[in-house]
Amino acid sequence: MKPDYKNWMPKGMVLSAAGITALFLILSAVFGLTDAAGGMKTVLFIVCLIASVVGLCVSVWMVCMYRAFSYNGSRQMSRQIIEGIAEYVRMPDGGKGLDVGCGSGALTIACAKRNPHASVIGIDRWGKEYASFNKPLCENNAGAEGVRNVTFCRGDAVRLEFPDGSFDAVMSNYVYHNIPGDRQAYLLETLRVLKKGGTFAIHDIFSKTKYGDMQAFVKKLKDMGYESVELIDTTDGMFMTGKESAWMALSGSALLVGRK
Repeated sequence: MKPDYKNWMPKGMVLSAAGITALFLILSAVFGLTDAAGGMKTVLFIVCLIASVVGLCVSVWMVCMYRAFSYNGSRQMSRQIIEGIAEYVRMPDGGKGLDVGCGSGALTIACAKRNPHASVIGIDRWGKEYASFNKPLCENNAGAEGVRNVTFCRGDAVRLEFPDGSFDAVMSNYVYHNIPGDRQAYLLETLRVLKKGGTFAIHDIFSKTKYGDMQAFVKKLKDMGYESVELIDTTDGMFMTGKESAWMALSGSALLVGRK
């Protein structure tokens, strides 16, 4: 049995985009080939043709994203990112870690494998946007990897149902940018449940449009007494190249790491 970590670009979204594109292509052909005269037919033909071109571009982009993220493909960017984040996660024997927005369980399991004498909890809301990601999938992946020091449960990154200082490490990958609102506040909510002396490794698209001034946030954490805080650019070859981050709409990706 092999783990199935799915794809960050869901196949259903790719197929839906391709289907919609095909529909507009058919409609543009119908309006273009019919003998009916009139301005409305011309307008509909042009609209459908433009929609077809846009849909084709989006579909091609999605296919390229799907191939890049595939765990079984040649690029395997997802695997590289997950393993790269896990390298920063350290927990003492008997310690506990929290993966916020665990998805298919990949990061939870990777961190658990690197810290076999600690336990890791993966939480997610498993929304309809990623319908193929769910708790049974995470548990099956853990079983396939032979990892037993993990548990998975439903949770909300905005309001974590854990007391302050519950974990020796917290980690996350590409989660908070998907949630509207004050994303720096979401980071603080995750760090709230971290013990003093605990480590954190959070990877996301930390662009100014999504997060505001992250350098000021790093300074804020240091002023709060955090032992170390660093924002590492992951688009300079660490996880991806600058060109890849641009066409994949991942510009601003960085790793927020440190110790509380």
